[in-house]
Amino acid sequence: MPETYVAAGYSIPVEMIMQANKDIYAKKDARHLILKSRKIGIDPKAASASFSPTAHAKGNGHGYRVVAATKFEAKAICFALRVIPASNRTWLPLYHRHGPCSPPPSGQRAPYSTASILRRDQVRADAIQRRLSRKGPSGVSTALGTALGLGTLEYVIAVGLGTPSVRQTVLIDTGSDLSWVQCRPCSQPPCHRQKDAVFDPSKSSTYSPFRCGSPACARLAADNTTNGCSGSNTNRCGYVVKYGDGSNTTGTYSSDTLMLTPSDLVVNFRFGCSHDITGFADTDLTDGLLGLGGDAQSLVSQAGKRAFSYCLPPTASHTGFFTLGVPRVSASRFAVTPLYRAAQSATFYLVKLQAITVAGRRLDVPPSVFSAGAIMDSGTIITRLPPAAYRELRAAFRAEMINMYPPAPPAGILDTCFNLTSVRHLRVPRVALVFDRGVAVELHPTGIIQDGCLAFASNHARRSPGIIGNVQQRTLEVLYDVAGGAVGFRRGAC
Repeated sequence: MPETYVAAGYSIPVEMIMQANKDIYAKKDARHLILKSRKIGIDPKAASASFSPTAHAKGNGHGYRVVAATKFEAKAICFALRVIPASNRTWLPLYHRHGPCSPPPSGQRAPYSTASILRRDQVRADAIQRRLSRKGPSGVSTALGTALGLGTLEYVIAVGLGTPSVRQTVLIDTGSDLSWVQCRPCSQPPCHRQKDAVFDPSKSSTYSPFRCGSPACARLAADNTTNGCSGSNTNRCGYVVKYGDGSNTTGTYSSDTLMLTPSDLVVNFRFGCSHDITGFADTDLTDGLLGLGGDAQSLVSQAGKRAFSYCLPPTASHTGFFTLGVPRVSASRFAVTPLYRAAQSATFYLVKLQAITVAGRRLDVPPSVFSAGAIMDSGTIITRLPPAAYRELRAAFRAEMINMYPPAPPAGILDTCFNLTSVRHLRVPRVALVFDRGVAVELHPTGIIQDGCLAFASNHARRSPGIIGNVQQRTLEVLYDVAGGAVGFRRGAC
């Protein structure tokens, strides 16, 4: 991964010097941040208020938060979103796919075990690193069209497809571009059981398959050499998505009307109409996938709004939300950091870490350790850090926890665990991630501890980019302003 980046939308000024444990910053840097905030439609006062890492990291002056242990547990009942997103954007409820808030399944089965989920998470993290290095496990170049694993995708939204509109419950994924749903004809197997009725293109008056030789098919073939019409006898454009965990989906590249809300339609939305799926477990039950990556096939590019956000709930028994479009200034309280793009793949959204604080104290990690950047990913569960940064975080977190809670055995990739049996109120050291421009974002307690363990892991290679996983994004509204070249964070949004 190269150490130099081109920021989307504007040039990057000289790195400012910041101290995470002092509230002293140069006024010219604050003014620079406010100007960038105005550029993407974010409240300058809010951006300025979010400028101090210690304002987030220390809060009321204490390095801990005391949280009821029940706050980490998913319940059997659904806790609906308490505050409706106040904006001029399209918004939809977002659910954990295995939680009680999720749209009713057709025979829900038990979800994956924690051990299985963590194994799948490592598969996805490894697939991301291979795509960015363009190397497969044996050193052979890997096609960028190869997608990431689906086993770790946890969040779904319900959209409508076709005319008349048919509800489809789809996974959201910032690591994918091409969207797809299961379509008839599709038997079980080769298709898996799903929450809603399988989409029948013959019953939609607006459905249209792309033909061989069409510009859309040519663009798809250019993105991935396994797509297009090579060897096809039907004159219909075919697509293939091969995932890093061995699963895959194949079918017809098509277009139809996508309904996000009754007043928000994406006409001629391009997607894969899947007739054959392999490698998916019976616990998936979702109808398909909505790609939110940065390339041309994604919803973000097709809708033309070039900005979206989501808020992932604290547990599976709460709801979050997904929005499309830039927020109103009056409704925004975002801390803003530049958005970077990887030269190897247009799909990924990158940010740059500068530091990490634990209990209000900055870790002794040189900024150069974070030079490879970090990918914002809705599909990776556990955040991956450079080895040197993870070692410092682990040591600092252990030092804060060890006198309060006895250690417990590791759980897969999570090697810093504690015995929290019978604990009713948990003292959680505050952890903040400090991004480029000194933007510090304090994590929610459920974004720090997962199943009694520190919810971070180490990269294999020191020069590989980090990954900001979805556990650390809980309760934050994460705004991807692709056109404005920024990522925003708003705390306590869901």
